[in-house]
Amino acid sequence: MNTISVVINTYNAELHLEKVIHAAKGFDEILVCDMESTDSTVDIAERNGCRVVVFPKGDNTIVEPARQFAIESATSEWVLVIDADEMVTSQLRDYLYKRISVDDCPHCIWLPRKNRFMGRFMHSTYPDYIPRFLHRESVHWPPTIHSAPVVKGRQEKVPSSRMDLAIEHLANDTVAMRMAKINTYTDNEVVRRSAKNYALGALLWRPFFRFFKSYFLKGGFRDGIPGFIWAVNEAVYQFVLVSKMIERN
Repeated sequence: MNTISVVINTYNAELHLEKVIHAAKGFDEILVCDMESTDSTVDIAERNGCRVVVFPKGDNTIVEPARQFAIESATSEWVLVIDADEMVTSQLRDYLYKRISVDDCPHCIWLPRKNRFMGRFMHSTYPDYIPRFLHRESVHWPPTIHSAPVVKGRQEKVPSSRMDLAIEHLANDTVAMRMAKINTYTDNEVVRRSAKNYALGALLWRPFFRFFKSYFLKGGFRDGIPGFIWAVNEAVYQFVLVSKMIERN
């Protein structure tokens, strides 16, 4: 059955949700999996005709524990998993329906994503591939931060040249938001990397390489001062992560 459910994971996601839902119109189902929001998220979803299921938030500070529940709650054979600040294009919708209409459709399609920082599109993060189009019965999503779905079957990527098919990340981070994310994400990543040990050398080469990769290899220099700041933030992320792992040990 060639149907697609759009699955949107939410928690206090009222800022962009209505725009995200409107962009997803035309799919067979829009399912909002909410983690007990305290704002108007659920009202917005219901008002716009979405089916809403609830995943208990508990002590979770990340979305991944709710991913598998959301996927299993969908009614279609195929699912497009997006966040409440990610917008799909009509071209992507048409592309996906055409893709599942043929026999050789893979079980997972990695989609390019456009990111913004300080009001600018970041060349250094594109195509930022994310595995979000999935055959529902062929996937299991681990409940750990930044985890990718485990897929039984073939996978492929949308060509990065097809920028019209890229997911538009509506988040327009400020420097303060980036710094807050660095602290939160590194806390969770220290737990995920419990088997690794880093020494003094990693405090030097990991931040240096991440800056070099972001600013020079991936073209961050094309984004002016925001591109330079982003690259420095990438380096800071690695420095903080390694510092916390050394502190843990």
